Amino acid sequence: MVSLLCCGPKLAACGIVLSIWGVIMLVLLGIFFNVHSAVLIEDVPFQESDLFDDPKPPTKLYGLYEQVSYNCFIAAAIYVVLGGFSFCQVRLNKRKEYMVR
Repeated sequence: MVSLLCCGPKLAACGIVLSIWGVIMLVLLGIFFNVHSAVLIEDVPFQESDLFDDPKPPTKLYGLYEQVSYNCFIAAAIYVVLGGFSFCQVRLNKRKEYMVR
């Protein structure tokens, strides 16, 4: 029987906690970027030419906001996958502990 156990119970539990926090944080950031929050303007990658040379400056800037928003949602999905992996590790550790007894 091949065991897919690669981390201990404490590390797996830590992975679950960090994944939950990462998903919550990144989903909230994605929502705030999606509604074009002015507070997050420093995190949007734009140059002065995006604002002053464009005849419709908000359109290009809003597109950059939405791109950052999509990146946050993709990162949150990766955290969900890693959280699922950590959950599986916790279950495998519990089964191993049960089999030893």
